[in-house]
Amino acid sequence: MPQTYSYPGVYVEEIPSGVRTIAGVSTSDTAFVDFFKKGPIDTPVRITSFGDFERVFGGLDLRSAASYAIQQYYLNGGSVAYVVRVAARDNAGVSTASTATMTPTGGSLAVDASSPGAWANDRIRVSIPSGAPAGQFNLRVEEVVGDDTTGVVLNTENYFNLSMTPSNARYAPNVVNASSTLVRLRHTNLADTAVPTGVPAAPGNRTTGGDDGNDVPGDSNWTTTTGAGALQGVQSAKTGIYALENIAPFIFNILCIPAAADLETADMETVYKAALTYVEGKRAFLIIDVSPNTAFDAMDTYLTDHGFTSNNAALYYPRVMIPDPLQGNTPREMAPSGTVAGVYARTDAQRGVWKAPAGTDASLRNASVSLKLNDLENGALNPVGVNALRNFPIYADVVWGGRTINGADQRASEWKYIPVRRTALYIEESLYQGLKWVVFEPNDEPLWSQIRLNVGAFLNSLFRQGAFQGKTSREAYFVKCDRETTTQNDIDRGIVNIVVGFAPLKPAEFVVLKIQQIAGQIQV
Repeated sequence: MPQTYSYPGVYVEEIPSGVRTIAGVSTSDTAFVDFFKKGPIDTPVRITSFGDFERVFGGLDLRSAASYAIQQYYLNGGSVAYVVRVAARDNAGVSTASTATMTPTGGSLAVDASSPGAWANDRIRVSIPSGAPAGQFNLRVEEVVGDDTTGVVLNTENYFNLSMTPSNARYAPNVVNASSTLVRLRHTNLADTAVPTGVPAAPGNRTTGGDDGNDVPGDSNWTTTTGAGALQGVQSAKTGIYALENIAPFIFNILCIPAAADLETADMETVYKAALTYVEGKRAFLIIDVSPNTAFDAMDTYLTDHGFTSNNAALYYPRVMIPDPLQGNTPREMAPSGTVAGVYARTDAQRGVWKAPAGTDASLRNASVSLKLNDLENGALNPVGVNALRNFPIYADVVWGGRTINGADQRASEWKYIPVRRTALYIEESLYQGLKWVVFEPNDEPLWSQIRLNVGAFLNSLFRQGAFQGKTSREAYFVKCDRETTTQNDIDRGIVNIVVGFAPLKPAEFVVLKIQQIAGQIQV
């Protein structure tokens, strides 16, 4: 509001410019859902390196397809990942994996592993070093591989001047449970506030109190419906893939569930169809993996046979071979989704989301194709929306396809190509996040002009980066928000309509060389 002018002099007023910069969202933050050795259950954890994954989730595991996929993701250029660990569930969606427990002497302090599973058996060592003030104690927690004398200490946590008095600021369960990645403390007898003086016994294999992790999806039970239930989860409980609802304030862009491809056919279809519906609502993209031992002859009808259809997904064939560090670097066949997701991230960083993650630059690092396709075989996959992974001389193993699963020629979909669809999702999410300030603003021309200004500036920055077709911005995009898009009836109902259009770049999928022989010097 203008100031009240009460005295002669100079008044200074700051006038809002209407500039509210719209920032582009991430394009390749990838979510992985699977069984892992350790880590919180049904809680998405943001990691930025494979080292983070090893610290939180225990690293590679022979039973976990996604553990290898995450390693491949970072080897191929990935940067940010969200990891969700799932455990065996009954039909109600309740975890049946129990916690490894240890009890120190004295009976006043119980020590549980920080997450369910057998990973803590014979690995967690808890001790009470000397040197604490009277009435307090120190605590050391170590994760050890091997015996007490020759074992390797992977992680060490030290806590000083702890108290057994609940009202004390250094109350042991509160201090340790707030920061430890290895253990959780329980005061088993609140009436007993004596300071523990004995060294707690080292953890041993559990013989009572629940299973030892054998029922956790990933071993011989992995192909049962329990595995499908764990992966899919329950939406109302935010478990399985729906645990990604707890990501805040960030978003995920790509979803990989490589373990789903190892399930029985009906369970695989259930998990992937639920994931397709979920990513569509999240403006994200799903990379589907083919089942092991899928013959080439089955790929021409693979998508229709399983009922997979979506603009927000892609399928790659064949599976890939990687050296397995847990088995002397012998070749291991695995789903390619983690490797391809890394290629997506690398391409986005180097060229932009509008560049197809395919071609001679889209090399597969630390992976090779399990089946070498020729041009004619590739030509049978492309028209049905299946992307090939190819091996070429000089270029080696590369991604050689850029179509969504709705990219079959007969569908004639406007979202035929992966970069076109992902560019649209990027623009949608960026505008969705960047226009929240519009809510509750007066719905008239001043607001509309601000919307046109800010959305136009965002799209123009993309145009200058080469994201759209056209020589001029007029040819590349448009933003319309005025009396034509928002009628008086819309205004009365509190609605403002913004129409945005863009001319996407489409990949040069077929390069045609036309060569003509001339007759030379002809006398006429």
